[in-house]
Order: sequence, then C-alpha cells, then structure tokens
Amino acid sequence: MNIEIKKVFAFSELGTRQNQEDSYCFRCTEKGEYRPYFILCDGMGGHDRGEVASSTVCEALSEYFDKYLPADDGVGEGYFEAALDFAYERLKEKTDGNSSKAPGTTLTCVYFCSRGAWCFHIGDSRIYHIRPQDYKPEEHSYGLMFQTQDHSLVNRLLKAGELTEQEARTYPYKNVITRALQARDGARDRADYRLEEDVRQGDYFFLCSDGVLEQLSNEELCSILADKQKDEDAKLSAIKDVCKRGTADNHTCVLIPIASVESEKKSVKRRIVIKRRRKTKNGGGKSLKVFYISALLIIVSTVIFVLFRMLR
Repeated sequence: MNIEIKKVFAFSELGTRQNQEDSYCFRCTEKGEYRPYFILCDGMGGHDRGEVASSTVCEALSEYFDKYLPADDGVGEGYFEAALDFAYERLKEKTDGNSSKAPGTTLTCVYFCSRGAWCFHIGDSRIYHIRPQDYKPEEHSYGLMFQTQDHSLVNRLLKAGELTEQEARTYPYKNVITRALQARDGARDRADYRLEEDVRQGDYFFLCSDGVLEQLSNEELCSILADKQKDEDAKLSAIKDVCKRGTADNHTCVLIPIASVESEKKSVKRRIVIKRRRKTKNGGGKSLKVFYISALLIIVSTVIFVLFRMLR
C-alpha cells in the first residue's frame, strides 16, 4: 500500500494559559515528501516543566525514527516500544533530582507504512480516523472510523457505568490521566496500539490535545471535515473558531489529509481480470471457429467415404 499525503495543517494555541505545554512534530525529506511519523504531545499541567517533557518526547521519537528506520515489515509494536524506551531515557536526562513532581506528557503518534497507519497513544490526547464520504447524519453515520480511548479517570468511570456522558462533561477531575510518559523510577506506562489497514483517498487523520475537545464534539468535528465547500485550510480555521468559544487550556491539533492510496494487491488483481477478459474476447472466438471447421471436415469426409463404398 502506497499512501500519499496532501499538505498537512496544524495549529497550537495558548488558550488562557500563561505558557504553552503542547508540542507537535512532523518533518519532510529533502525531496519535500513527508516522513512517515506525526507526533503530538501535551505536557502535564501541575508538574514541573510540562513544556520540556512534551518537546523532549517529540524530539526523541523523531530522532529515533529518523536514525533507526527499519525495513517496512519491521514497523510494528516492537519498533515503537524501542522508540518509547529511547524517549523515556531522554526524558529522564531532563529530570531534576530534587523535583517533587517529575515532568510528564501525553503522547499520540500516527506512523504510515505499506500496511496502513499505525496509531498509538498514552494519556488523553487523541487520534481520529475520519472518512467524510461516509458522513450521513440522517443515518446516524458520521464517518468516524476510529478514535483512541483516553487513559483518564473520567473515561474509566464512564466505562464502568459510574458516570453518564452528561456528567462526564462537568466532572471535576476530568483532567486526571491514568497513563503518561513520565521520568520516574519503576514501571513505565505503555501505549495502546492499533493498525488502521483500511485507509482510503479522502480520509483524514486528526491528532489533538484534550484542550481542543473542551468545545469540539466528535459530531461537530466530523461535520466540519465532511464539508465539501471548505478546503483543508478552511476546515482547520473552522475547528479553531470552535475552540475560541471558551477553551481555557492549551489546544493543539494536526490535520493529515490522505491524497491517494495505491494497493499493490488490487493493482495485480485488476491486471489479471483485464487479461482474462481479453483472452475470452479474442482467443476464445478463434477456438470456436477451429472447432466448427474441424467438425464439418470430419462430417464431409465421412459422407464421401460412405458414398465411395456404395458405388463400389
């Protein structure tokens, strides 16, 4: 599978905060093509140097991906686990031994390969895979192919049935996360992984910090991305306008539009079908003609032989 990406859009806003603790990273090759990874992190508020944690993890992962590029079939959980260990070590180097609260951050990453798009995350920043062509709200279909599940206290309570969706929106501890990349001794939190194999032209991958979701619902996000009257720049502006309704937290997002997807298997299969059709149209007709002529010659030869015997 060869996935071509159109121009990628992003924004990062302060909200009402004094400093920016969100970071994101995507890069291009010398040829101007996007490298396969897109990363977004949200530094943990209330912990020392959240902005250092988020930028350190972004830089460490991009460095690892650039330095240790595997064969395509080597892209998988093992590769990403090694990259996370590398990031944890870099984060540990930034830790002040006298700090009471070690710096930490959430993580989202989309990594494209020949099998599709790997999505992995830690914390409550999210990844969305959205297919605008399937947006049919009258049928309760919004084109939402996949979204990550937050590693947060409020999501855990929602799954347990302890909170309703309405209660979750105003829950006082909704910003408490249950996993993070944090420079501390002991066990390290691990990511959840998913390989999105069904990637199509016109799809979007959307990474965002939780600040974006203060005002933006899933339905509204899908509606904006499905708007055929807007290009990607206008769609991102519409998302930013929604956040301006009153988002207090830092809010950052990355919008990845899929330009085209070429599947090698489908291309081969299509060529075989076309070849078979041509063979039936031309070669098959000639075979039938040869058969009929041969049969006619046999019949004529038989009649001549019988008449010859009778005359004798």
